Amino acid sequence: MKEIIPIASDHAGYELKNIVVKYLQSRDFEVKDFGTFSSESVDYPDFAHKVGSAINRGEYTRGIVICGSGNGVQMTVNKYPNVRCALCWNEEIASLARQHNDANIISLPARFIDENTALRLVDIFLNTPFEGGRHQRRVEKINKLL
Repeated sequence: MKEIIPIASDHAGYELKNIVVKYLQSRDFEVKDFGTFSSESVDYPDFAHKVGSAINRGEYTRGIVICGSGNGVQMTVNKYPNVRCALCWNEEIASLARQHNDANIISLPARFIDENTALRLVDIFLNTPFEGGRHQRRVEKINKLL
């Protein structure tokens, strides 16, 4: 069974989202595209919440969100207790987000990375395992509010 990757963007991330969707499909993933479906101005939370809530409920294990800076969509999905979304702009950040933080959503800043970088970050996100060990204890503390 193919893994399904949910994805969402705002208008600033729309073009990059379409590139990532095609790339994922070419790599034998199914994609659940939560929108947006044009470059018309929209409010990023309306789309990011769909990915965040689906990951939070356990419908999918990993997801992708995209906006101009990557910040707005990341902040939105990180409101969900079972989400650990990492804003990634280079390979090392993407790798560490998986290895040390067990990130289950990657946020891409469409206005600050090129297409090749974005696709490489997606590859790293999807293919890098969580190291566990000492990092497991730290990840478990993320939702423990003081």
